Amino acid sequence: MEFYKMHGCGNDFCIIEYKENEDYSSLATKLCDRRFGIGADGLIVVKRNPLEMIFYNQDGSRASMCGNGIRCFARYAYDKKLVSSKKFDCLTLAGVMKIEITEEQPFSCKVDMGHPSFSNSMIHISDDIKSFGRLLTIDGYSLTIYSFFMGTIHTVIFVDSLESDVLKLAEKICKNRLFKKQTNVNFVHLLDEQHIELKTYERGVGWTLACGTGACASVVTCVRLKLTKNKVSVQLPYGTLKIEVTKKENVFMEGPAVLSYRGKIEELKEC
Repeated sequence: MEFYKMHGCGNDFCIIEYKENEDYSSLATKLCDRRFGIGADGLIVVKRNPLEMIFYNQDGSRASMCGNGIRCFARYAYDKKLVSSKKFDCLTLAGVMKIEITEEQPFSCKVDMGHPSFSNSMIHISDDIKSFGRLLTIDGYSLTIYSFFMGTIHTVIFVDSLESDVLKLAEKICKNRLFKKQTNVNFVHLLDEQHIELKTYERGVGWTLACGTGACASVVTCVRLKLTKNKVSVQLPYGTLKIEVTKKENVFMEGPAVLSYRGKIEELKEC
């Protein structure tokens, strides 16, 4: 089995071509295992005709979309000449994503991430609150959280520092009974009206070095609350994403995709 290993700002993925009758959930857990497999935050399966990104988290759960993953998918498709233009569409469970290659060296692309959805049914939440923002009390902390669908289920929480004690609650927030299908948790530190810092705990993965859809959700929240301008640089430990939110809340993400290496696995043995 041939694979590519790529990352977007440190969020890393195994990329393989689609084959019929493959158990990709099981394969994801094996390939993404950092001791007995290749090691990655997720598995990207490339399906052709039409071009589609199929995405699985590290734990084998299927996810509708991945922001850093789709940029890696875009680089793979462009490098392998699966597309004939620098502008092309990609199918995902979150809908059709429109991609534009903005730089070849170093590689960078811009993705139309669509619109956020604030419907409770989209995030499978157990209350009927209609307002933007909820109060969540957990382990003695009273938190204002903002939860909605941005490619996948996201919750945004503002903190004074990314060293805040609130971050220790990440897993409990992710798996809180309020969220029937769990939630990604984004901790945002506001730097100024054009820059934020972000750390994300992803459902099915845990702490990641970057989250593209999380960056989009965080900037959507900042813009809605009038904390930032509509174009924001999201600073991550190993890179920066540029996020733009239009007046109609169409979200665009631009950032890098890096090829770490490519190789071949002859056999995946059980641990």
